[in-house]
Amino acid sequence: MDYPKISIVTPTFNRADFLEETILSVINQNYPNLEYIIIDGGSTDGTIDIIKKYKDKITYWVSEPDKGMYHAIQKGFDKATGDIFAWLNSDDIYHSQSLLMVAEIFTTLPDVEWLIGTPSLFNRNGQCVKVFPTTKWSKRSFAVGNYKWIQQESTFWRKSLWEKAGSNINTKYKFAADFELWTRFFDYSELHSVNTILAGFRLHHDQLSVINESLYENEVKNIYYSHFAAHRSISEYLIFKLFKIQKYFSDSKYFIRFIGLLIKGLLKKTYKYPETIYFDFSNEKWRHS
Repeated sequence: MDYPKISIVTPTFNRADFLEETILSVINQNYPNLEYIIIDGGSTDGTIDIIKKYKDKITYWVSEPDKGMYHAIQKGFDKATGDIFAWLNSDDIYHSQSLLMVAEIFTTLPDVEWLIGTPSLFNRNGQCVKVFPTTKWSKRSFAVGNYKWIQQESTFWRKSLWEKAGSNINTKYKFAADFELWTRFFDYSELHSVNTILAGFRLHHDQLSVINESLYENEVKNIYYSHFAAHRSISEYLIFKLFKIQKYFSDSKYFIRFIGLLIKGLLKKTYKYPETIYFDFSNEKWRHS
């Protein structure tokens, strides 16, 4: 296979406790056409020693003060020259051979511009402790409120999609710039799910998204309403209201179940989801379902 270049950006700041596992999960992929970029915000906790330990495997790295995580990510992608892009935060982990699978999928299925693996969780000790069911995503379903959550570390996209969406992370958002990027990606592409794990989110109590969960969700709501609310049809508005009702009556499990089934039925009837990607063992290649 003619391996496409994959550019991975890791932003970091004072993450010496987790960074080495993250770096190893990237370089131990042994992917033959990898561009790995680490952008550090001026760490003082031993992070730089860890980066230097693996500098021969890192394409580019820098340590200097920045304006936060998303500014660091933007700096990384400004340096990226690959065909496929992704970012992996400095406490998250790739599963074994993920990059090879990603390359094979994008090469075999040229219509796929944007890809997400099955979500998984790591604990503080780096153990994969939970794998969620594969989720199907649709632009219109996302637009009516079914947006929780696209797992960023399991997401890969073509450089061409990045360019169509403006080649930028919106750094005015401190917590949810990833969500804002997804809304722009949906303007140009559908998100294809693959029925396997690619990466895992490490859940611990001193990470930005946990400490500032309410601030993250407030930013998400602002982004969501500014991007989608003005463009809903009547049926989409109805589905959105059902989502709100479901949340309001969260203490009534039977009513919630009924509303959930109603929403699921309406979404299935109203919106065509992109085909899930799976591995066809009989032909030994990746296919759409």
